[in-house]
Amino acid sequence: MSDESDVGVFHDIEVGDTTVTGGRTITEADVVNFAGVSGDFNHLHLDEEAMAESMFGERIAHGMLVLSAATGLLWQNRTPEEREAVIAFYGMDEVRFRGPVFMGDRIHVELEVVEKRETDSAMGTGTIKYDVEIKKQDGSTAISCSMLSLVH
Repeated sequence: MSDESDVGVFHDIEVGDTTVTGGRTITEADVVNFAGVSGDFNHLHLDEEAMAESMFGERIAHGMLVLSAATGLLWQNRTPEEREAVIAFYGMDEVRFRGPVFMGDRIHVELEVVEKRETDSAMGTGTIKYDVEIKKQDGSTAISCSMLSLVH
């Protein structure tokens, strides 16, 4: 009797597969907490008065906060089997911050599988490369990148 988990999720994923996650609103508490955790107290994120006179007209969320929230949305979107199959977040390339995210903006993630590579490693079956877009409620792209996961 074979255990279905021995096959792994890697073999179920196909190039061209797409996913759209649920959404999440970026709040002032998120920004303040992220500043405290990261040590990034840049005026872009925290100085309401200075930013009122900026090209943005208001404070913006940290790009790395938005990326972190996106990885959470991706994790929440996975099935229990997919979560079990993920060994590691393996890397990120071509990160581009395309537009500001303001407090109160709602983001979601859209991704497409663009590559699969089997590995000889005892750690996992292979890597999956995704093209990722983090979008705001108006459909504009805030951040784009490619992400790589090591999976069974």
